[in-house]
Amino acid sequence: MKCLKTQQKPIAALVACFIAGNVWAQIAPPPNYDQKLKDVIVDATRSGTPLDEVPLNTTILTKEAIEIAPDQTIDQILKNVPGVILNDQPYYQKDPTGQSINTRGLGNARTLVLIDGAPANDAFYGTVQWNLVPLSSIDSVEYIRGGVSSLWGNYGMGGVINIKTKNPKNSQQDVSVSYGTFGTGNVAASKDIIASDKMQLRISADYFSTDGYQNVSNMSPAPANNIKNGQGPASSDNSNFRLQSYFKPTESTTGYFRMGYHTMADLSSGYAFAKNLKQDTDIAAGTKTRIDASSTVDVNFFYQNTIFNKQNGSTTSGGTPYISANYQNPYSTIGGAVQYTKNMKGFIDQAIIGVDGRNVSGSNLANNFGSTGANQLINYSKGQQSFYGLLGQLKSIGKSIPLETTLSARLDYWNSQTPDYYNRDPSTGSTAYQNVPNQSKTMLNPTLGLLYKLNQSWDLRSAAYRAFHAPGMNNTLRTYGSSSGWTFANPNLTPETMTGYEFGTDYRWRTGFAQLTFFNNYIQDAVATYRLSTSSATDQALAQQLCNGSGTWTGQSSYGVCNSSSISYYTNQQNLLSQGIESQYHWDFDPKWAIDLNYAYTQTKLTMSTTSDPINKQVGGVPRNIAGAGLTYYPVPKASITTTIRYVSTSWLNTSNTLIVPSYTIVGLRANYEIEKNMVMFASVVNLFNRQYITFSSGGSATSYTQGMPQSFNIGAKITF
Repeated sequence: MKCLKTQQKPIAALVACFIAGNVWAQIAPPPNYDQKLKDVIVDATRSGTPLDEVPLNTTILTKEAIEIAPDQTIDQILKNVPGVILNDQPYYQKDPTGQSINTRGLGNARTLVLIDGAPANDAFYGTVQWNLVPLSSIDSVEYIRGGVSSLWGNYGMGGVINIKTKNPKNSQQDVSVSYGTFGTGNVAASKDIIASDKMQLRISADYFSTDGYQNVSNMSPAPANNIKNGQGPASSDNSNFRLQSYFKPTESTTGYFRMGYHTMADLSSGYAFAKNLKQDTDIAAGTKTRIDASSTVDVNFFYQNTIFNKQNGSTTSGGTPYISANYQNPYSTIGGAVQYTKNMKGFIDQAIIGVDGRNVSGSNLANNFGSTGANQLINYSKGQQSFYGLLGQLKSIGKSIPLETTLSARLDYWNSQTPDYYNRDPSTGSTAYQNVPNQSKTMLNPTLGLLYKLNQSWDLRSAAYRAFHAPGMNNTLRTYGSSSGWTFANPNLTPETMTGYEFGTDYRWRTGFAQLTFFNNYIQDAVATYRLSTSSATDQALAQQLCNGSGTWTGQSSYGVCNSSSISYYTNQQNLLSQGIESQYHWDFDPKWAIDLNYAYTQTKLTMSTTSDPINKQVGGVPRNIAGAGLTYYPVPKASITTTIRYVSTSWLNTSNTLIVPSYTIVGLRANYEIEKNMVMFASVVNLFNRQYITFSSGGSATSYTQGMPQSFNIGAKITF
């Protein structure tokens, strides 16, 4: 979907979202799409590219479109964008280690998310903590699909999502408040300070709280470990504070400085005594200097620090709840970039060259407990990863033929060091140390993009690319267990690589558009969780090694390392193929009516695996078909009513295709009314007909079902003064 800011807010912007080269503005009179395209600049391209010149399938959501969506969190709004595979469970109901994003079926932690150009992927887990930027602070969201490692390096397999926050404006302030079902409330406030033409400030804060709903499913079909004694709704509390400064020290230089502090406390396991607390501090700064009329230099810096204390809960076979594990995860990341951009006339229209670097360091201390409180395993690990990249890009716009060509390439260097890694059995004092060698890899990741304009309304685009993704510290350092099984880290994992291509077309007319994109992506040495089998001699030997080199893995259900019924291990021993179609249609068929349609088909399978995971079967957590529709009615100039429908086809909870997730359809509703120029009221409902359903998992190795969002009402208002 692509959206453009409109003059009427929030009325004409309600369905101002659509895909790949199309922008929607006011309903009356209908917009001229070709004219509006040239007003949109995509910053996530690192070269300030106009929207109609991006050869990759791209989406832009404006703040108006975000503010009037029926869903009330940014992840749930993004899930309706074709190519994004997120389930119908808001982020605040998920464990902080599982709040990721899956695009084009490539799996978790393979898409880069930025906040104002700085990485928002969790430095340790690779997940996305969506609470870091509330809806009230978001100005727009850019989403470029496809491999963008040639632009951004690590995480660039599935694309890049750049969340842009609001800038200071006219020394104004605003307050918004909302409240809804399950005790879910949000309050946000901001103050803009225009000190001078050369200095602007924005201070914003918000608080979100919910009692939560029961997110563990008790519906049939369901595995044995559904709702357990002691589990309840997954409550959550989030808070944010942000300071933004924009300055102009000279006529040729502009700069920014941002600082934020964020907290998230939740009971995502459903046990009231098993608490998670995550505290994040982030700083970012940068300048843009115009060297001459055609060249600029950008310098950027960022730092993020996280303190994460986590507890897991479980229940004995007799029904007694207990703490099964606790973790202490301090980690941080620091990085920066320098980029030179030159606009030219001739065969080459633009050239950029840049260099950037990032260092991530952290540790994990895990204590795993039995039902009696005895500590059964201690895991400690400490490590760091470094990323360095050299980027170059050339862009040419044909003069004799309407062909735009973009060629970029990035040389990436990755290094991993794990100086400390051991598992200890407190009952025997036995300690298994691993001497993990330093690892490194150098890769060249190119991208070639072509865009051909058949005429003023119709274009063809294509792109081919190579991308890479390094294993996260969650995969290499964190071993954890519960009564349902153990997952062991693998400090010897190496980066995975992807080759891919896509091609598509966009057709625009004065009152609508039609768009279609095909893609094909192939990942080699994919990082995945492998579940060991008791019938395999190789797996038995590996289990013995993981269990401190002693004992025999029996596969029994009693809680304990080598007696666990399930032992999993991270590996690079599989290849992944994802293919699909993304499409969308928009039509303003009447001054008071508009319709939106979207559809995505995604087929994702393992083509090679030396583990017990089957090949050529749809992987878990990726529905083949996701479709949506929206109908908007404008009864009067200052009111709008929108209904949305989301369909998710039958999918699998796991890659072995033994736990099925039935298809479901969810209806949403949103109404807005502008009482006066500076005050807007809204009411929305998610799951209008209170459909009881289970939603697909966020990964491919889940063992328990998750309940989708029940019927949820929300009402609120925003005042600007």
